[in-house]
Amino acid sequence: MEIIHGAHPLHLRRPIATLGTFDGVHLGHQRIIREVISWARPADGQAIVLTFATHPRSVTAGQPAEFITSLDHRLVLMERLGVNAVMVLEFDRALADTSAEEFVRKYFGELIKARGIVVGYNTRFGRNRSGDFHLLRKLGAELGFDVRQVEPVSIDGRIVSSTAIRDEIRRGNLRQAARMLGRPVSLMGTIVHGDGRGHALGFPTANLDLHHETRPPDGVYAGYTVIHGTTYKVLISIGSRPTFHAPLAPVVVEVYIDSFQSSIYGQDIEVRFITRLRDQERFTTADELIRAIRHDVERLRRLEVPSDVD
Repeated sequence: MEIIHGAHPLHLRRPIATLGTFDGVHLGHQRIIREVISWARPADGQAIVLTFATHPRSVTAGQPAEFITSLDHRLVLMERLGVNAVMVLEFDRALADTSAEEFVRKYFGELIKARGIVVGYNTRFGRNRSGDFHLLRKLGAELGFDVRQVEPVSIDGRIVSSTAIRDEIRRGNLRQAARMLGRPVSLMGTIVHGDGRGHALGFPTANLDLHHETRPPDGVYAGYTVIHGTTYKVLISIGSRPTFHAPLAPVVVEVYIDSFQSSIYGQDIEVRFITRLRDQERFTTADELIRAIRHDVERLRRLEVPSDVD
């Protein structure tokens, strides 16, 4: 998959495009992206996503916005779906002040030269969110592209949305969040060095820098990861490590990769959740903690890895 950072002319075959933040790349987003791909492929065209490195709300509302999935994570998920190219724009004040018509003419007309555009049922873009499906159809007649609108995905009568998924993850309802995502809840981050305490306990762990992804509540979870094509089961500990640290210590995400010996510090990995094993606990001795971790690992090894592994 080709990744283009910034506004540059593209040279794609009969490009079919879509735009959006696509936080989480959930079932609703997947419906849009798959429509782009299914439209492009029969005509030997290419599927392109126009997305943003920063959340538009962080500029328009003047407050930081939390992501389910970081930009790097979203790009991985889009590539898995079969997207050919992604144009990544920094959403800044200048872009926020761009009129909807100017946005369409510049990005879909001049730079991408789109033959078709797919949008969701509630897509809005441009200054004051004035751009929509109807404006695209009007400009498409002039600029030479067709437009399709995709209906939302609903589960149990509730429209799938990034906001709903973030709420479920924060509450620890990973099964419901996974239903809306269309895959297990996962975190992607960079493996960084911790304090080495896990190695001293006989269970070497690595800290995961999440790049501001939404994390589940504190606790110990079973999961799995794929490294260089091989699947490994993992323990994921989220919390302030109460046995060795003060109650208000920073929350960290530690990962123990079962039966894995190589060093992957500095690499990005994605850990996918299977189930919650227990709460974070404060043990009175290191031996008590070791016994608990051994029990966690035994439970982990008995679990089956879901069939979504790619």
